Amino acid sequence: MSRKVFRPALRLLACATVALLPFAAQAERVALMVGGIEKQIYLPLILARNLGYLTDEGLDVEILSEPAGAEAADEMLAGAVQGVIGFYDHNIQLQALGKYTQSVVQFSLAPGEVELVSTRHPEVHSVADLRGLRLGITGLGSSTDFLTEYLLLRSGLRMRDVTPVPVGAGDTLIAALRNDHVQAAMTTEPTVSRLLASGDARVLVDLRTVAGTKAALGGLYPAAGLYMDSGWVAAHPDTVQKLANAFVRTLRYIASHDASAIADHVPTDFFAGDRAMYVQALTEGKAMFTPDGRMPEGGPENVLAVLSGFMDGVSPATIDLSRTYTNAFVDAALR
Repeated sequence: MSRKVFRPALRLLACATVALLPFAAQAERVALMVGGIEKQIYLPLILARNLGYLTDEGLDVEILSEPAGAEAADEMLAGAVQGVIGFYDHNIQLQALGKYTQSVVQFSLAPGEVELVSTRHPEVHSVADLRGLRLGITGLGSSTDFLTEYLLLRSGLRMRDVTPVPVGAGDTLIAALRNDHVQAAMTTEPTVSRLLASGDARVLVDLRTVAGTKAALGGLYPAAGLYMDSGWVAAHPDTVQKLANAFVRTLRYIASHDASAIADHVPTDFFAGDRAMYVQALTEGKAMFTPDGRMPEGGPENVLAVLSGFMDGVSPATIDLSRTYTNAFVDAALR
């Protein structure tokens, strides 16, 4: 399984400094995995690192990137990493499988996803027209898989009426759409803007905004955030609090700065060769981020309603939402 590893800048210098200070505490090491670090929906992670907020908390965070969120959850449950930067809906799915995890900082109010359709298929005017086509998703069991199935369900279709194809994100998804390997696909910024600018795709369903999310999913759909194994959270509350402190500080930074200033702290390769396009996409989508990291009221209930429409073992009668998230660490960070 391939993965990218992103280590904090100047680590060698930091280690040398600590060596010169015999009474200085060693930074606490934590490994976090993300399903595609370059995606704008996961922006708070790279910002927390590059702004130095994680270091300020005495944390030495190793960031590992996988193509899909489902793989990241598997790595966490196997003990390879301590936390996942991914979608909240996995906490509900995992509880249905008897595995208890919880969101400890909520990054967003909306998925930030878009169902795109190839411009080579002008016959597709709605989700109902996707019958019989190949639809790109990040990976099987991913949140794009979940959202795609729900959109099909609302349009009178099921997953068996289409062919889901794992295509990842970024360049691999773009190639799949251009080569007609898939006729539609769900993805995020900046991939969305790249495909729209090139004329290869058009928007079918837009979940980048709160308004678009409510229209398509019936309410808020808290998505990106930090979630962790519940047992690990209970055993390491001080570490979780440090992570919450850093991410709440980051979300406040996002809320109080414009997209151009934020982009100054993003690796240039995340721009895919077009900084202006990246900034424009962030300007239009920045409102999806929570201002403080708290789980929005009514959000978990709506996510449960979405998943219960098609997912085995998931229903309001079987899922204890109170065990899928906590605001305790965010509330402490805000004091």
